[in-house]
Amino acid sequence: MATDDTAGAEPAKTQLRVGRLVKAHGLKGAFKLELYTDDPDGRFVPGSTFTLQVPESSPWHGRELTVREFRWMNSHPVAFFEGVDDRTAAEELVKAILWIDQDTEAAPAEDDAWYDHQLVGLDVVRDGAVVGRVVRVDHFPAQDLLIVKQNGDEREVLVPFVGAIVPEVDIENGRVVVTPPAGLFEDLPPEADDEPEPADAVSADATGEAESDEDEAVADPGAAAGDEAHADRED
Repeated sequence: MATDDTAGAEPAKTQLRVGRLVKAHGLKGAFKLELYTDDPDGRFVPGSTFTLQVPESSPWHGRELTVREFRWMNSHPVAFFEGVDDRTAAEELVKAILWIDQDTEAAPAEDDAWYDHQLVGLDVVRDGAVVGRVVRVDHFPAQDLLIVKQNGDEREVLVPFVGAIVPEVDIENGRVVVTPPAGLFEDLPPEADDEPEPADAVSADATGEAESDEDEAVADPGAAAGDEAHADRED
């Protein structure tokens, strides 16, 4: 599992991105949040302060937000912040990203968990050979994805960050080991049924069909049932 901390160009320090203000909620300055943290109830306790990432033209540029209240409403995270008292003020902060300072030496509290900055840049090793490197981590409700840029063609591969596919993360040696299913890193060859038939085979089929048409003129009524059974066997 990855813990999101993708650093933007703006923050000068090593920081963790923990959320984004998606939309204003209600009339009292609340926001619906998009979360980039595994511990929202711990990150958004009253009094927690976040650095804001907003455009330089925003009146909130260079300022911080302090949590006043955090709650869950219909399974959606909603937060109130000091100094944001109505919907008009909240609308000015929609799409702002929330950051916190992070000790780069600190490890996540969970086993088998890493911050994004620990994963980005790692070599991706398959069957003993380096096949690419991790360029970012995408977070989704079902699972995290390692975005791997392949060597050579520079194609990006979305690798589910699960133990069956990424059995080893070796931060010290700068690599992750992958055991992907067939087709994840390469195109599978077409199946035999998808290959075009040779021209002589097509001609033979056409000749056979013509002969069959002639036979039908003298066939007994039971021949139709026999033809249908033969077609089912080919399927």
